[in-house]
Amino acid sequence: MTGSWGPRITWAAVAVAGAWSIGDALDGRSAALRTTVAIGAWLLWGIGVVALVVPSTLGLTVLRMLSALTCGIAGVSWIGGASPTSGAIFLACSVLSALLIGGADFGQRCAQASAYGDEHRFMLRPPAAFIPPVALVGLVWIAVVLAAPLLLASGRWALGSIAAVAAALLTWLLVPRFNALSGRWLVFVPAGLVLHDLVVLGETLMIPQADIEAIELALASTEAADLTGPASGHAVEIGMRSMVTALLAPTKAAPRGTALHVRSFIIAPTRPGLVLRAARRA
Repeated sequence: MTGSWGPRITWAAVAVAGAWSIGDALDGRSAALRTTVAIGAWLLWGIGVVALVVPSTLGLTVLRMLSALTCGIAGVSWIGGASPTSGAIFLACSVLSALLIGGADFGQRCAQASAYGDEHRFMLRPPAAFIPPVALVGLVWIAVVLAAPLLLASGRWALGSIAAVAAALLTWLLVPRFNALSGRWLVFVPAGLVLHDLVVLGETLMIPQADIEAIELALASTEAADLTGPASGHAVEIGMRSMVTALLAPTKAAPRGTALHVRSFIIAPTRPGLVLRAARRA
């Protein structure tokens, strides 16, 4: 259930439960509001279906944003008049769908679906410092996306227009930024390995196969360079036979990035066991 079919089944359940709960909440409301909500809800669900049928890195980003938005819709519909039963079922389906879509297994499948040829991509966990701001700005995005159509359909044009502009602007700004987190991978290729992480690194780090000495689970006492972000959880240490240069992403203090000369470094894959098994096969 945690691969591709789990998210697909729960996304279908979201449609059924959502139609029931939203229908309850809109009972007795104006025709304009019912039409607006119905069109918006089915449009969002349809975009999710496309992303599930054709998995990709961008599709993963879109799905994770939509699944979070669906949880917000479920909460609003329950508060807005859905019955306790329909509201609870819709919220439960939405949360379960969001958990599966946000899980490491589904993310790994989407990353690999975007791979070229003999590439084997392994997603990396997000830096811990990114999680609170991502959650906060995500809540703001959900709020304005939900508020805009409801306000406009209710005839509150001024507030609705402000919310619509804010929703469009935030969507335009957030999708590429969230997608950068989805596009962080360790990639095994026939010639060696590639660390593609333009959140932590200023440029992609490529290591020829002949220079790789060891790939193993990192010890807590390791002195290897930390290229995880830092991120929590188990890390994988990659050791080389010679020094390599890793360029860290630009910061205000170092606008051109910081060059590190390292003999070993650690990364934080979402599925470290898969990385270690792939390393043994390489």
